[in-house]
Amino acid sequence: MKKLFTCLVAVIPFTHTFAQRSITDFSLRQVKVAPAPTPAETAVAISKSFQGRPYAGNTLDENETEQLVVDFRAFDCTTFLETTLALALSRHQLTNEKDTAQFDRLFRENLTRIRYRNGQIDGFASRLHYFSEWLLDNEQKGIVEDVTGQIGGIRVKKPISYMTQYTYKYPQLAKPAIRKQIAQVELAISQQRYWFIPRGQIRTIENCLQEGDIVMMMAARPGLDMKHVGMVVWQTDEDGTRRAHLLHASSQYGEVAISEQPLAEYIKRNPQFSGIRVARLKETVPPTMAYSDARRIN
Repeated sequence: MKKLFTCLVAVIPFTHTFAQRSITDFSLRQVKVAPAPTPAETAVAISKSFQGRPYAGNTLDENETEQLVVDFRAFDCTTFLETTLALALSRHQLTNEKDTAQFDRLFRENLTRIRYRNGQIDGFASRLHYFSEWLLDNEQKGIVEDVTGQIGGIRVKKPISYMTQYTYKYPQLAKPAIRKQIAQVELAISQQRYWFIPRGQIRTIENCLQEGDIVMMMAARPGLDMKHVGMVVWQTDEDGTRRAHLLHASSQYGEVAISEQPLAEYIKRNPQFSGIRVARLKETVPPTMAYSDARRIN
């Protein structure tokens, strides 16, 4: 995961023409099945409509220069989340449901805003590779709220160095300037204290989770912050109990799917996860980038 949880982000090569067509033919179709009242509900409905789409890793690094990558054919855990959130926000910002050009613009703006630091594409290092920074950056943009501390857990700090330690996995880091930029990001993350729910405590806070919450699975291995991400969906299990499950692009299943096990058991039985952080989509949709820029000018 290129978002530094081993569900690396990237995209199957495509032409610019296909990218344009994919937004018109695929994203609007997803939005039409999800006219929900809140962004979180919309995101869940859109996410469920993607079930069965294949898993594909390393989909954002195919281009020689950093640029916005759009692909609805296959996902890794990060591109699945980012695409879903961008679609949901665009659905709630759309003023004319028949205006495909407006939706195309909104979707690209939102995907750029979510995926890149300060919503600006400025080379490889401007992408929010580490999800700790992704969470902080998107919280500052008014898109999500880190609710981990509100629902339980402990305060922790962890040194981060994965990308600069394993540079062979990232050809872009062969350039000293880019490696320096990433090292600065790692240093900033390493100095942060954050709320964290150990995997053994997830069952006790399960009822605090809401449909559509973003669950980030913390990595047990040194140097890495988070290893996987998905969304909470509640469903009734065979024994009749209602439990929180994980809707995600899964390398294990090879597709977008809902975890067979409830979230707490899924994480507890997986030694590569040490616990979780939880973010929640804001109920108030942030203004479009064009509107924000206009306000800054005025």
